[in-house]
Amino acid sequence: AVDGALDAMSGLTSQPNLSAIVAALAGTERDPGLAQHALHEASMYWEGVRRFYSPFESDIRSGTADVYRHEMPGGQYTNLREQARSLGLAHRWTEVSQAYADVNQLFGDIVKVTPTSKVVGDMAIMMVTAGLTRERVEDPAVEVAFPESVVQLMRGDIGQPLGGFPLALQRKVLGAATPLTQRPGAVLKDVDLEAVRRDAEAKIGRAVTDCQLASYLMYPKVFLDYAADRAAYSDIGALPTPVFFYGMEPGQEISLDIERGKTLYVSYVAVSEVHDDGMRTVFFELNGQPRSVRVADHHETARRPQQRKAEAGNPKQVGAPMPGKVVTVAARAGQKVLRGETLLTLEAMKMEAAVRADADCIVAEVLAQPGMQVDAKDLLIVLA
Repeated sequence: AVDGALDAMSGLTSQPNLSAIVAALAGTERDPGLAQHALHEASMYWEGVRRFYSPFESDIRSGTADVYRHEMPGGQYTNLREQARSLGLAHRWTEVSQAYADVNQLFGDIVKVTPTSKVVGDMAIMMVTAGLTRERVEDPAVEVAFPESVVQLMRGDIGQPLGGFPLALQRKVLGAATPLTQRPGAVLKDVDLEAVRRDAEAKIGRAVTDCQLASYLMYPKVFLDYAADRAAYSDIGALPTPVFFYGMEPGQEISLDIERGKTLYVSYVAVSEVHDDGMRTVFFELNGQPRSVRVADHHETARRPQQRKAEAGNPKQVGAPMPGKVVTVAARAGQKVLRGETLLTLEAMKMEAAVRADADCIVAEVLAQPGMQVDAKDLLIVLA
């Protein structure tokens, strides 16, 4: 079996050129019988589509043998570069790719496909943002805030590689938890589907289809975020791709087919200055009728005071290992915590990490709050 891609989508981090394969095999016993003109027409369409998605590409301009060092699958390479860019690490990509290679060996040179390739990438990003080396990760005396995906991998939630995981690292990641020794699906508890359906419907306020129920079972948080977005904005899949990604220009008009025989004509007129409450008024026309709507300007509302930074080398100050959002805060001022206990959890680009205590101590001050946006090394907790 040969996996190819249309001309406009082939090469670099993608599959080899399908048209070239077809041309090479033409007239032989393995001739696939695909028409070159049909492939060309399809490729021209996707060449236009690809231009709209160019900001999400990996910026590679030629082939490279660096893949033999880091061993990233093509899709993971593109995703990880975008993740690094969003976290302000684009200029440190060489460090990220080297960390990926190091993590791969740390994990036992595992087979890297979705989702294992993402787990390796999560750990690599965390190591670069936290300034961790492979040696420090392996050191039993150094407490590491492993991403939740790494904990799940080492616990066996995805399965076990041939020969198992490196035992020393697995023990450090899991602590006192016991890893699975069999197929994860074999030990899943039975689920009351109707009870889960009622729970999902209560959370989103509408009926849930079987397909949506399956999504909720596998990815509850992602599904709830999707449902909230759909409730707020309806089906934005009806928007043309350029408008979806880049918005409209003043004077621009678009047509939206929202159902069979029903088309909306939307013309963007102007936008006001920022109001005192951080909102703007957007003026537009809907089917020729003037309309306006107030929307939040996130460039204004996202402003926040400068956070204190954790002092380098000060064990009493707990800093953020990576930029992201505080999800939960378990620590309380005056609380006694033991080495390895979770103080709080962070989330960034679908990666969640628990920040744990390096030693037995007492919490003196908690600066972090759920929902708070933080940068790497922002001071989160002070220990006595």
